[in-house]
Amino acid sequence: MMMRLFFIILLLFIIQYQTSLLAFADDHQHPAKIELLHRHAPQLNARPETQLDRIKELLYIDMTRQKMISQKLHPRREACETSNQTAIEMPLRAGRDYGTGQYFVQFKVGTPAQKFTLILDTSTELTWVNCRYRCGRNCIKHNTTQPHRKVFKADLSSSFKTVPCLSQMCKVDLMNLFSLTRCPMPLNPCAYDYRYLDGSAALGIFANETVTLGLANGRKKKLKNVLIGCSDSFKGQSFANADGVVGLAHHKYSFANKASPKFGGKFSYCLVDHLSHKNVSNYLMFGGSKNESLLSGNVRYTKLELRLISPFYAVNVMGISIGGVMLKIPFTVWDAKSGGGTIIDSGTSLTFLTEPAYKPVMSALEMSVSRFERLKQDGLPMDYCFNATGFVESLVPKLVFHFADGARFEPHTKSYIIDVADGVKCLGFVPVTWPGISSIGNIMQQNHLWEFNLRESKLGFAPSICT
Repeated sequence: MMMRLFFIILLLFIIQYQTSLLAFADDHQHPAKIELLHRHAPQLNARPETQLDRIKELLYIDMTRQKMISQKLHPRREACETSNQTAIEMPLRAGRDYGTGQYFVQFKVGTPAQKFTLILDTSTELTWVNCRYRCGRNCIKHNTTQPHRKVFKADLSSSFKTVPCLSQMCKVDLMNLFSLTRCPMPLNPCAYDYRYLDGSAALGIFANETVTLGLANGRKKKLKNVLIGCSDSFKGQSFANADGVVGLAHHKYSFANKASPKFGGKFSYCLVDHLSHKNVSNYLMFGGSKNESLLSGNVRYTKLELRLISPFYAVNVMGISIGGVMLKIPFTVWDAKSGGGTIIDSGTSLTFLTEPAYKPVMSALEMSVSRFERLKQDGLPMDYCFNATGFVESLVPKLVFHFADGARFEPHTKSYIIDVADGVKCLGFVPVTWPGISSIGNIMQQNHLWEFNLRESKLGFAPSICT
């Protein structure tokens, strides 16, 4: 009898083990996907009236964000002292501008899942949502500051677990995410409190939550214990038309680092043309990309520096050529150890180059469009705009980013000679004071597949129509 019982238990264990293996294999064979939209996509009903207004909006956010990138390498944490207040009610303090991205994803948080539209940002660590805590079923009535936004009602989620403010995680691990030092009671939630350079602001508490992802095979996958910011208050143009941010930076608590190990250690996206007028979208993917089979022969890889300019995704640019001629740019511009470096940033629209690189790039491109009347566009920081009547892309020599390991990124001409108004184009670069970090923005990345392989520290990219 005992022997029979032993074999029954052993058989049940083997069945359970095999089921777990099949589930694990299924996740890897069927990557997770999240729909990806541009911030001005028709679905979001947020497109400015004119193309010029649209570019001005993007650049306003870009300029603020670039200051954040330069300053974030030396973060500062300040305590906020108040009296007779809970942690979540602490006033805003001077923080760092994490900036926002220009593309949105549909994100499901909580149990049962609640759906939100969040900004995709490869340079932000924290994933947060517009959220109310301890307000029961009347949460929506408390949403007075953002009446048109969706609200995550934390009390209705059985998987919402706050991080205690007296915990090691709050006091040490989340310090660089601007956790507050004040802790009125040991079990009070760990709070964050920061103000952005453009006047935007956010205040909230940290929690662990469940995120629901859709798999490529139509099934669902739940990720448990994902660090989520529950933002009770936020304001500013940076978050226009969004319910929060998906943090994809390289950080212990970012969503990218939480989700990617479950799906082969990588994530990818393909940004549709930022000028698309149709209801087109693509996906933020974790695991294999739906484009891999079609692009396998065209994908190029370069080293992805995960700790060089943390938490950003840095690449080793060696130089830029235009029309097959390498420009005379000092190597220190690309060397992070000498005050330079280059990052891939989904949240910046245009491409920012430090002045020693910006000047030769602009000089070479200006020559190719000098036959067209130069125009001044008020409110735009771009130095060179022109009347585009009669312009054809073949007039402009090809621009190529050269990486130290031999890989070459050849963006589409429309990604650096960009439309800003009817009949007006501009050279899509913005200068950065030297020393400083150069950023390859999302307009430069458009119509390419980008794969961030965190396990093997490499970046893959290939041309694609992203539809």
